Amino acid sequence: MKATQVPAIAGAYLFEPTPHTDERGFFCRTFDAEVIRSVGLDPDAFVQHSVSRSVGGVLRGLHLRSGAGEAKLVRCSHGRVFDVVVDLRPDSPTYRNQAHFELSGETQASVYIPAGCAHGFQALTETTDVAYLIDRPHDPSEDVTIAFDDPELAVPWPLPPTSVSKRDREAPSLAEVLRQKES
Repeated sequence: MKATQVPAIAGAYLFEPTPHTDERGFFCRTFDAEVIRSVGLDPDAFVQHSVSRSVGGVLRGLHLRSGAGEAKLVRCSHGRVFDVVVDLRPDSPTYRNQAHFELSGETQASVYIPAGCAHGFQALTETTDVAYLIDRPHDPSEDVTIAFDDPELAVPWPLPPTSVSKRDREAPSLAEVLRQKES
């Protein structure tokens, strides 16, 4: 497994496994504590494993947590997604930068998203499963959502959204979220 720092987002990493393929398909390690440790992260920090299933065109995000935030390791285990990370840590040297990835079940690559960064994705295939390792128990009172179509962010979503949750459709702009954080 290869770990590569994501230049656009300080503290973010892309983990790319080495699949072993044959006529049956493939086998690969999608999580390796030693590799996680080698980039200065604590593999034991992850306390929850979650999965979402989406149909083609579904857009989820942009989500983050208030308070101490939430770091996560995100992987598309089936299908393909256009994955987005936005750095919203005011003290970060990459504040407000974005990074985009195509994650897929074929590559099984994972993205480590530091606490304080917003995350979202769009399903590019008919059935898409996304797995998350999360470093804090979920607390709905800390959920923060930013409009996926915020003009200031101008995320280049590859498809017109086929489905967006009510929460995501009604999310405030980045400017509104930042104003709320300051008060």
